[in-house]
Amino acid sequence: MTTGRAPRAGAAARLLGPALLAGALATATGCGGASGDSTAARTPSPPLSPSPSSSSASPEELCTRIVAHWAREVLDGTTYGDYQSMGLSNGQYDILRTVVDAARAAKKTQGADAAGELIDREAREGCADRYRSGGPDEGPWQ
Repeated sequence: MTTGRAPRAGAAARLLGPALLAGALATATGCGGASGDSTAARTPSPPLSPSPSSSSASPEELCTRIVAHWAREVLDGTTYGDYQSMGLSNGQYDILRTVVDAARAAKKTQGADAAGELIDREAREGCADRYRSGGPDEGPWQ
């Protein structure tokens, strides 16, 4: 607890020093505009173009991607987790289990390439069925 004394001058210098240094470096490296060019500091930079995001994908597409991803991981034996740790809903996890079971059988009889194709096809079909009416009606965990 402090006794009400005024802060020492050294403390203010320690806090102010890095801020002044950062400002000087920004100006020296061109972030503050060219020397003598007063319009450079006032000219706004052009707006950034929007980057593609996963929010533009439909729920069916997102489901297909995540189920196919985790199906490959599970089939390769590189991961195991419950549906929550994988970021899946219970319904998506049901699709995943069905896809993995079918892919295991295909891998044994037809090889890894056939299993990969099956994963893509089955994930797409399972998610299409699930989201055909716009989304699950059983609630957020179904």
